[in-house]
Amino acid sequence: MRAPDSGDARQSLWQQTAGQAPAAPVLAGSVQCDVVIVGAGITGLSAALHLSESGLRVCVLDARDPGWGASGRNGGQVIPGIKHDPRAILARYGKELGEPLLRMVGAAADTVFELIDKHGISCHATRAGWIQPAHSLRALETVSDRARQWLERGAPVEILERDAVSGRLGTDRFLGGWIDRRAGSIQPLSYTRGLLAAAQAAGASVHGHSRVTALERSGQQWLARTQQGATVKAEHALIATNGYTNGLWPGLQRSVIAANSFIVATGPLDAQAYGHIMPGGVVASDSRRLLLYFRRDHEGRFVLGGRGHFADPVAEQDWDHLVRGARMLFPELARIPFTYRWAGRIALTRDFVPHVHQPSPNLHILLGYNGRGVALATQMGRCLARSIAQGEPMPYPVTPITPLPFHGLKRFYIALGVAYYGLCDKFS
Repeated sequence: MRAPDSGDARQSLWQQTAGQAPAAPVLAGSVQCDVVIVGAGITGLSAALHLSESGLRVCVLDARDPGWGASGRNGGQVIPGIKHDPRAILARYGKELGEPLLRMVGAAADTVFELIDKHGISCHATRAGWIQPAHSLRALETVSDRARQWLERGAPVEILERDAVSGRLGTDRFLGGWIDRRAGSIQPLSYTRGLLAAAQAAGASVHGHSRVTALERSGQQWLARTQQGATVKAEHALIATNGYTNGLWPGLQRSVIAANSFIVATGPLDAQAYGHIMPGGVVASDSRRLLLYFRRDHEGRFVLGGRGHFADPVAEQDWDHLVRGARMLFPELARIPFTYRWAGRIALTRDFVPHVHQPSPNLHILLGYNGRGVALATQMGRCLARSIAQGEPMPYPVTPITPLPFHGLKRFYIALGVAYYGLCDKFS
């Protein structure tokens, strides 16, 4: 059996269990609007929704169906924050920039669940919290300090002893950890389609299979051209393509590493496994640099993801390392087949934080969520919409596009990084 590559979501669990996709017809002719958005994933659709609610005319263009990329294929974990802890953020950006940034990322999960409630998005949302279990004593010190930093900021988090982690996860492989009760889970493709429907109801025009082949200035406006020859003119443009960023804007593709995140899932667990594995509905991602993230879905399937090789997966054995990892954590899964295997591309940045660029007047770029895309992309799209529509300052530093040196060796970067972080995990 040949498995689909990361460019084909047909075999993903989410594709097979998502609700009906709203129509997003191919763009034809010429359109005049206020904002043109390239990319109909979570970032672009969140921005489109909030811009449209502010009364602006929005046109969203995507090369495939909305949600086709990692927005509809991720693990469905809604986790606030970014990869760096509050103390590191304040040291990096200072209090004036760091405090608004921390408030923004800390509230990112709130924004997701507020939108779900407000727009009645049917995506099997749960909010039982996120656990980061520690795989070593050194990691336990790190995650405990992380929890204390968020506790100092009033976040609903708690440091967990080993028995508490074991009881909540159903595995004794970890030494302790912490739980962030702001977090939860969704069916990511259903959520993305829900954002699409809400944006359309607010007045946004969204078009699939309308690849943008050129984005250029036309007088005081931006002109987007599609592969079919259709055009959109707008005062503002947003590029929101993340892990599927191409050469549309100079240097942008070379500023991130597009890495595959691999996921496997079982069918619905039997009664014995269902009662033991993650019985409270929490989600988790462990403390390793090459982490594993795992949860149950709304019908009791076990879902686990992690890194894989750079090349798109082509054969079933390309996911075998994840199956082994799942059965190491939960031995009862040895008797349960993994029915679903798929992948999607995330955008990794050199500094492991999202990037906001404005390389030309009224051109906005958001990308680089480093695996935290559900909550961050939703929040960043909303913040940018408020910046454009209401003139609010963007609560995130705007930086120049900085291509990675020797980006053509990205396969080597990833292979070297995987080997290095694997050694760090082994000896930490």
